Amino acid sequence: MMKRRGILAAAITATAAVALSGCAFGGGAPAAGGGQALKADGNATGTITIWSWDVAATALKRLGADYEKAHKGTTIKVVDIGYDNAYDKISVGLQAGTGLPDLITLETDHDQSYITKFPKGFTDLSPVLGAHKADFDPFKWSAGTDKGGALRMAPWDSGTVGLYYRTDYFQTAGVDPSSVKTWDDLVAAGETIKAKTGKTLLTADLSAGGPFSMLLQQQGQGLFDSKGDITVNSPQAVKVLTLLQTMQQKGLIKNAKGWDASVTSAKDGDSAVTAEAVWWIGTLESEAKELSGSYGVRDLPVFSAGDAPTSNNGGSGLAIPSQAKNPQLAADFLSYVLANGDNQSSMMQKEGLFPAYLPALKSGFFQQGDPYFGGHKAFQTFAELTPKIPSITFTSDQSAASDAVANAVGAAVLNGADPKKALDDAAQQIATSTGRKIAG
Repeated sequence: MMKRRGILAAAITATAAVALSGCAFGGGAPAAGGGQALKADGNATGTITIWSWDVAATALKRLGADYEKAHKGTTIKVVDIGYDNAYDKISVGLQAGTGLPDLITLETDHDQSYITKFPKGFTDLSPVLGAHKADFDPFKWSAGTDKGGALRMAPWDSGTVGLYYRTDYFQTAGVDPSSVKTWDDLVAAGETIKAKTGKTLLTADLSAGGPFSMLLQQQGQGLFDSKGDITVNSPQAVKVLTLLQTMQQKGLIKNAKGWDASVTSAKDGDSAVTAEAVWWIGTLESEAKELSGSYGVRDLPVFSAGDAPTSNNGGSGLAIPSQAKNPQLAADFLSYVLANGDNQSSMMQKEGLFPAYLPALKSGFFQQGDPYFGGHKAFQTFAELTPKIPSITFTSDQSAASDAVANAVGAAVLNGADPKKALDDAAQQIATSTGRKIAG
């Protein structure tokens, strides 16, 4: 969702894992299907309370005021619960079966953890948004859907990934960015750039796994397969870790631990490229104004033909707890916010939330050139990439897998361990701690 979410994910999921430990809870649902049956009529009245944080809360407050004006007899109360305690509060409310509001914000990588742990905790949103399924980022829709096909978490914003690159470094090194088709091409370009400019190729937070998961997803795979089996040691995963190890061995990675270090590295111009989500635009334009005109953005290089030219990092959705007091008004407002091109576009322009609702990406705003990127239509690049994000499987053991993968990245990239062995060890660690099978 917000600019820090990709960098902070590892620390966040550790907290969420504690909150979500234990067996599956019903979440105090009034019905086996998870909440009251909803309609897509937009005529509900009364009051709803929404939990969110940061710019997401700002957007909901703004649109809530607009909704109240257009729908007499409604009151939209948005409570900014703060990010640090959000998941603890949500988890406690689900376990207790009481205390939650009518609408909550959830980040996409938390969806399946909550859906699995609290199978009766959320209302089915299919009657409200089902007719619009084709209009949403397919990856986000898949991530918010339970095993029975019911939509429990509605897509809000996407974390579409592209390759940000320093045009001046490429020019000085005599490398044409458009000639880079594969990751091997990029490594070769990085060696030339380092020789000509002294700059590293890529800045990454290796303690959090670096871009491992993003590069795995662009090959159509996550840390688990559709059966919930462990895939962190698949051939695709080994390919990613081998790439990162090669970059490190060639001196092409700048290791920046944490969000602040990553931003500082960009400001200092340490590296030629950053593989990151669309929200990185906001970070650059706010934190590195002096670099305006020095950046380009494009699709990701691929490992081989058939790979997606993008991935995902971050993004969020909205869910209606089954204990909601006014679920129909919550559903009407959710549809107003998420399935409306003008409203979704306005949240990009005012709060920096990149739409998961594809029709919004056709608005004029996304076709404009951005002076920061030398007039290039940066948002159009991401708009074209968003429908191409591969869908992958998330499970309730996502945080345990992420921690094990981060350790494997450290072992192979920083300490020189064999990538296959490091990932085999990670897979066994996950299997031991979760009871899941290793795929294959």
